[in-house]
Amino acid sequence: MTTTTHPVPAQRLTVPSNNPGVYKALVALQMAAAADVDAELAELIKIRASQINGCAYCLHMHVRDATAMGMSDLKLHMVAVWREAPAFFSDREQAVLEFTEAVTRLGDHGVSDAVHDRVAEHFDEYGIGQLLATVIMINAWNRIAVTSRYPAGADERRR
Repeated sequence: MTTTTHPVPAQRLTVPSNNPGVYKALVALQMAAAADVDAELAELIKIRASQINGCAYCLHMHVRDATAMGMSDLKLHMVAVWREAPAFFSDREQAVLEFTEAVTRLGDHGVSDAVHDRVAEHFDEYGIGQLLATVIMINAWNRIAVTSRYPAGADERRR
């Protein structure tokens, strides 16, 4: 069997060094978004949005974070197909994954009442706001990493 490797394009820019004010503001917003959000739910949000957005950099980072906090490999493998594997996710996690997808893929019609109502069964208005901020932040980071071609396997938090 022959494997073909594809050249990885060079990274375009590094926001922390090229745009430190923007980076610091994003980190501050990330910290505010993370307040009072269950850490495992936050990682599920970050993993699912990163899958949708094709962000290998963030996906690698957050799968590693989820593994470090004890999330099972099997559950992590099922995130991309959570609708077809509901036994791996609680009703609360499924509502959050559905909300994550709806916010990430806004489209022309936004987030439906059905999706909002489902997440509202598990969270109050403050909690929904924190989830929304978490989804918004990972989408922002995904867009930075994909546009700038951050390489999978790197982690600017560990510099």
